[in-house]
Amino acid sequence: MADRLRPGRLAWGDQVRVGASGLRARPARVILSALGIAIGIATMVAVVGISSSSKARLLAELDELGTNLLRVTPGQTLFGDAANLPAESLAMVRRIGPVLTAGSTGDTGEPVFRSDRIPAAQTSGLTVRAASLDLLDSLQTAVRHGTWLNEATAAQRAVVLGSLAAQRLGLRVGHQVWIKGQWWTVTGILDSTPLAPEIDRSALIGYPAAGTYLQYEGYPTTIYTRSEETAVTDVREVLPRTANPEHPEEVEVSRPSDALSARAAADSAFTNLLLGIGAVALLVGGVGVANTMVISVLERRREIGLRRSLGATKGQVRGQFLTESLLLSGLGGVAGALLGTLVTVGYAAWRDLPAVVPLWALGGGLAATLLVGTVAGIYPAMRAARMSPTLALSTA
Repeated sequence: MADRLRPGRLAWGDQVRVGASGLRARPARVILSALGIAIGIATMVAVVGISSSSKARLLAELDELGTNLLRVTPGQTLFGDAANLPAESLAMVRRIGPVLTAGSTGDTGEPVFRSDRIPAAQTSGLTVRAASLDLLDSLQTAVRHGTWLNEATAAQRAVVLGSLAAQRLGLRVGHQVWIKGQWWTVTGILDSTPLAPEIDRSALIGYPAAGTYLQYEGYPTTIYTRSEETAVTDVREVLPRTANPEHPEEVEVSRPSDALSARAAADSAFTNLLLGIGAVALLVGGVGVANTMVISVLERRREIGLRRSLGATKGQVRGQFLTESLLLSGLGGVAGALLGTLVTVGYAAWRDLPAVVPLWALGGGLAATLLVGTVAGIYPAMRAARMSPTLALSTA
């Protein structure tokens, strides 16, 4: 007899079906409550996905461009005046053992114009730089259109435009530009140079032409050098004494790839901030789920009383409402994960980035929704379980 009076146990499948039936009875409220969870999860997944996609692009650029490029520039004298690199500094740098290639540019201080009718003040931030013939080997930059300078054109009024300079001037190969009262012919246009953005804003001419037509003295203002990957640190240490043996303290050496690495770190910091915003949205969604479940308990007192009267235990009633809360949060979590993934893929396609959505972000988002569903459903579930069957039926 005692065995026959023992309450039956609900299997997991039955528990899920009972919980789902409660959600199907109120579809509009379920959708609105799940929407809050979905927005929070979508925000978090999209933020992580977009950040990971951008970071993958930066790392791919670093792999492609290399981290063995060093940039040598003159600093200041002891009296605070602008220093100069010796004219023979490029040749001395090339003699460093691990150095693979080295090229230089010299800032002539002259602007470049589309025509002779443009006011002198409207330079568009573009300058003319003298360039050594092996500059592109050091920068690993390709010529998009036309040709690079050679022994003949380096001595003539020929100019190669950086990518941004060509865009701002609106010129193509064969067109002419106005430099210091003279027409110069565009013989080439370069691809973008991420590790040397100053090249993108420059009009490059040969050192011989700079001396002949612009009276440039020939001092290099920037030396770009590539060395063996394992010797970059050693080369960086000896560059000041090599480039300017008399005044090594007046030489500054930088590693352009560090800027891309810093950008990746900055993106990670910004991502953490946005993740915090997504967590707040998820918390708001959790409050919405808890509110929905509390109202559901109040509205379904008759159902609770009837189930208790027919033999349902407190644990079964508690499990029913906790299951509903988990299903409601899980529905929002799955929808949010899908929405965040779609946003990431769409943004990556728009910005030509590799679409990367880390599995830990999806798994973490879904785990967070289950945690929110559990926390949001505990109080309503316990309240429903404590409800007296007699009182629930009499007040329904």
